[in-house]
Amino acid sequence: MSDRLQEALLAARAVIATRYPNCDAAVLAGSFVRGQATATSDLDLVIIDETVPSSYRESFIADGYPVEAFIHSSTTVLAFFQQDKKRGRPSMQRMMAEGTILRDHPVLTTLKHQAKTELLAGPPVFSASEASQARYFLTDLLDDFIGVTDRTEGLGIAARLLEQATQFYLRAHGHWTGQGKWLIRSLAAVDPSEADQLTTAFEDYFRLDQKQAVIRLVERWLEQHGGRYFDGFSIGK
Repeated sequence: MSDRLQEALLAARAVIATRYPNCDAAVLAGSFVRGQATATSDLDLVIIDETVPSSYRESFIADGYPVEAFIHSSTTVLAFFQQDKKRGRPSMQRMMAEGTILRDHPVLTTLKHQAKTELLAGPPVFSASEASQARYFLTDLLDDFIGVTDRTEGLGIAARLLEQATQFYLRAHGHWTGQGKWLIRSLAAVDPSEADQLTTAFEDYFRLDQKQAVIRLVERWLEQHGGRYFDGFSIGK
């Protein structure tokens, strides 16, 4: 165990003792337990307290560490599992599966097992309607990117396109997605080559104002699942 992780665990245990002394269980998740902590990383704590009527989160500084605490009962953890599985972004499953136990309780065995099982199983398969919607909105955003001439607007569209295209690729191939850095990590874990091509294509645009590589990449990803989609699309009809 690294010195950095040991220090983080000491700080996390102190938080449990002072702020959540009556909790049933607690785990430290996030970048410290993965060995990926940076100078700005926070302590991600999942607190299990069977007396709380509803889940909540709070942020604060403790012993020099920024702390994000997610307070749940075991019931609300399971509800978040369902919610995260449905959206294809397993935030709670990841925290629970990877978390280092700070205060143990039998319920953690069940929650950790379910989290790991769901992560291995992957997200629900895209339905036909979900796939059609995703293709339509990605096509629409790509056309906005192709047509934009204002540089500032283009940067905003490109940032959204990077996120939406990557989410489409992952979900259409049956993989979990993520948010922010987790989205890129998810793609790199599934296909490092595609992640490299994504980086190169968007760097061409952000640095050099060249669109062609981005357009080719997104169109190729669309073609793998039926291609562009506009004519005939409807929603809410």
